[in-house]
Amino acid sequence: MEKLKIDFPIIVEGKYDKIKIASIADACVIQTDGFGVFKNSERLALIRKLAEKSKIIVLTDSDGAGKVIRSHITSAIPRDRLIQLYTPQIEGKEKRKTAPSAQGYLGVEGTDAQLLRSLLEPFSSGSSDGYEQRQEITKLDFFEFGLSGAKDSAVRRDVVAKKLGLPEKITANALLAAVNVLLRKDEFVRLMQNLT
Repeated sequence: MEKLKIDFPIIVEGKYDKIKIASIADACVIQTDGFGVFKNSERLALIRKLAEKSKIIVLTDSDGAGKVIRSHITSAIPRDRLIQLYTPQIEGKEKRKTAPSAQGYLGVEGTDAQLLRSLLEPFSSGSSDGYEQRQEITKLDFFEFGLSGAKDSAVRRDVVAKKLGLPEKITANALLAAVNVLLRKDEFVRLMQNLT
């Protein structure tokens, strides 16, 4: 089945949630690293910056921890910039875990892919002027502009991050996700040419 094309960034808790969403949707998926978002001010700053450009989909687990993380994000982002999606509370445990969560519910990772697809489908862009026509900024582009794979890549990423109002010391993957939301490819190329 063809992946959904979602223009809105999707916030999830962990890497397995991110893998699950990536299996059904082409989207910028950002993980909070569970409660890590409480300590990582840079991650929250990135989410705030993305919310200035686009609405954000919040898809955390339906257990107590997921609600606390969702509440933290909701308190930091204007409500009109958030799309709150909820998985149903289904009892069970993820295949890779030895025991269920504290409340015994499946998280995003364990939720049926078709159910997640139906939650995200209303936010899929199928219009000819939307996602499909937008050229993606790739890892190869990052390499060619020295944002990865070079001795001074971290310094160059910091310069780009500062220009875009993003936190410093951002990883190449996080910056790539951000620029794909914030800039069209031609805008990105122009920015990089002006930096050299």
